[in-house]
Amino acid sequence: MDRSIHSSVSTVRVETEGALGIVTLNRPDKRNAISAEMIVAVGAAFAAVPPEWKAVVIRADGDNFSAGLDLSEHKERTPEAVLDISSLWHRVTQSIADSTIPVVCALKGYVVGAGLELASAAHVRIADPNCRFCLPEGRRGIFVGGGASVRVGRLIGTSRLMELMLSGREIDAQEALAAGLFQRLSEPGRACEQAMDYAREVADNAPLSNRMILQALAEIAEMPPRAGLFTESLAAALTQTSPEAVERINAFFAHQRR
Repeated sequence: MDRSIHSSVSTVRVETEGALGIVTLNRPDKRNAISAEMIVAVGAAFAAVPPEWKAVVIRADGDNFSAGLDLSEHKERTPEAVLDISSLWHRVTQSIADSTIPVVCALKGYVVGAGLELASAAHVRIADPNCRFCLPEGRRGIFVGGGASVRVGRLIGTSRLMELMLSGREIDAQEALAAGLFQRLSEPGRACEQAMDYAREVADNAPLSNRMILQALAEIAEMPPRAGLFTESLAAALTQTSPEAVERINAFFAHQRR
């Protein structure tokens, strides 16, 4: 399959493969510790999504998804500078969460701190059995700044998030799966391959249906039940009367009659 490379930033590679966008953290010698340059590059990829992309995979080169922030950049910063970098992270991760096409994250090895914050913004996370998850900020005298207090808290609950942040302990893939940090456990060594397969599968859905699944569900989760049900009805009305839905439903019945 043809693949084209879009990114010129050496630490993040952005490519197109068929209908998929692929965003690869490419700093394996530093266990993909995320620098300011890297998060800017990730943000740029989601700020200008090519029209041919129907789904995106976020993955990493090397043995680890990410060992967290590049702390060498954080030794001396003013409060204002920390606010700025945290706001940058929030803008980038929100652009991932707000994507109108599915974003699938392939996890392996260490998924620590900022790496987990980046992964938690994706819509679907597929993890290798060798994954180790950790939020070590409390043990380092700092606080999360890339969205974990909101996104990870909503995935696993505030009380569990408190325990993990206070202790800074690592949890394995089985505990993380049970807690809700990711949705699918891959076969050993195949997280990236299975994330790509999943992304190709969902990229074949009707684009409007995918968009409603991503955006309507996110909004409904924040609504009172009656408002959520009305929003569900609107999403159903928009999708079920679209030309592509009519075509797919007719094709289904034509297949049934054979």
